[in-house]
Amino acid sequence: MPLLSIENLSISFRTNEGSFDAVKGVSFLLNEGESLAIVGESGSGKSVSMRAMMGLLDPRSISKMQGSARFQMGEESVDLLSDASSLQHIRGKEIGMIFQEPMTALNPVMRCGKQIMEVVETHLSLSKAEATAHVQQLLEEVQLPDIPRMLKSYPHELSGGQRQRIMIAMALAANPKLLIADEPTTALDVAVQATILKLIRRLQKERNMALIFISHDLGVVKEIADRTLVMFRGQQLEMGESGSLFKNPQHIYTKALIKCRPSAHKANELLPVMSDFFELDAEGNFIEKPLKEGASIEFLPKKNEVLIEVNDLDVTYNRLGLWGPTGEKNHVIKGLSLQVFKGETLGVLGESGSGKSTTGRAIMQLIRYSGEVRMNGEVLKPAKAKDRKILAKKIQLIYQDPYSSLNPKFRIGDSFLEVMECHDIGQNKTEREERGKSLLVKVGLNADAWEKYPHEFSGGQRQRIAIARALLVEPEFIVCDEAVSALDVSVQAQILNLLKSLQREMGLSYLFITHDLQVVRNISDRVLVLNKGKIAELRETEDLFANPTDAYTQSLLASYSSLD
Repeated sequence: MPLLSIENLSISFRTNEGSFDAVKGVSFLLNEGESLAIVGESGSGKSVSMRAMMGLLDPRSISKMQGSARFQMGEESVDLLSDASSLQHIRGKEIGMIFQEPMTALNPVMRCGKQIMEVVETHLSLSKAEATAHVQQLLEEVQLPDIPRMLKSYPHELSGGQRQRIMIAMALAANPKLLIADEPTTALDVAVQATILKLIRRLQKERNMALIFISHDLGVVKEIADRTLVMFRGQQLEMGESGSLFKNPQHIYTKALIKCRPSAHKANELLPVMSDFFELDAEGNFIEKPLKEGASIEFLPKKNEVLIEVNDLDVTYNRLGLWGPTGEKNHVIKGLSLQVFKGETLGVLGESGSGKSTTGRAIMQLIRYSGEVRMNGEVLKPAKAKDRKILAKKIQLIYQDPYSSLNPKFRIGDSFLEVMECHDIGQNKTEREERGKSLLVKVGLNADAWEKYPHEFSGGQRQRIAIARALLVEPEFIVCDEAVSALDVSVQAQILNLLKSLQREMGLSYLFITHDLQVVRNISDRVLVLNKGKIAELRETEDLFANPTDAYTQSLLASYSSLD
């Protein structure tokens, strides 16, 4: 008897334009101790299916939900979709869930130990001493250091990897039979990701838990899942044993998903995108296209002209407690020196806390530091507002999450006009509007995006808007801080192609900060590896990947999950 049986699950939501079919007839079985991965692009219905099963969707937004999700409880089975009264008992006790972003899933004003204890007290009949011992055992199981400090800490006082371990401990607190992990490693650096995946696999085997692992990272999926289910726009396209499915995919969409990965292509190739493989007819059927060889992009010849020069950079932060500075110091960057050449992409790799983003912020003059930063030979020390305004035209930033960097109350056109008016670009509103719309077209959007709000676009489209906004002031240097890490494989390919093409056309230089090794390998001319604020290696990209000499770099590369 399977532990979970999903049959013909269909979900529709109410929208201003009518009913939207988010999930269309999904069916699968899951046995005890088995792991199933669900993969697909954003909007494919992966998370919606699992949240519906857990009763976590707003019923007011649902126009239709059909099918069944039967969960085996001893000799009886419960339909999770229709028996809402059982969910309170099942959710947390029989089925645990790990969410993508623990910082938003954890209560920011409650200590981590108290949050885990709350789960234990709700679902297990233990004395206070037994419950305390159980919580400590959970933290030992997820291999957290300094357990007394972890129990007393608030979420903001822990690193991303530590917060994710707290989430795993909470999900496992009541010894569930099924664990649902919704993108649990997407925002983590490669070394922490490898540790979390190893931890989940070990706990699953030790507890004989079933696992549903939702992800868009195919390398991770192949490593952790027995079987893989591929979804697209709410439809179930194919399902099979993970190794066989990735080695010999049957559906054109799965083939395209694998081929779009940056690691499958050389650095001088534009990555293929979904539209290269298929198109959809009016009924939504796939029409396969003949596959083409990867298109090359002609890069500008490398110049030896230095654009950015960093000399002996040091950055120290005051550690903050709940009531302000603790008096302790955190030395983030230690004597860093580097150069970025005109027309070059310098990739920056390293674990969380290694100083990647801090380096970018120091170059942009957004934080205090000791040492020296030069641009075109001139020392950057913009103490006055006028100097900062001039510098902002030369250096721009593309954030990881474009939705939080765009004002949700502003139309895209208003956000663009604000930038151009601030920097005195264009003679009048008409001229500025023409410039803004032309840049929207340049990044692959329609000019009518000018009148829309950020929520009306997909994640990839919002990132294109963020890139267009950064280009409004004609910068020479752009800091890309995890600019593609939250995007699906196919959308990621589109943005990387766009960045390469814009660099070729406009002579831009990039500082490309990421934790994704295959992305940095595809886009970077050279790679800087940071370890605890110091340079581990700084070399040509292919040379570094072919022959890493530093032990830290070697461990970083060895940690990476790949289909290759």
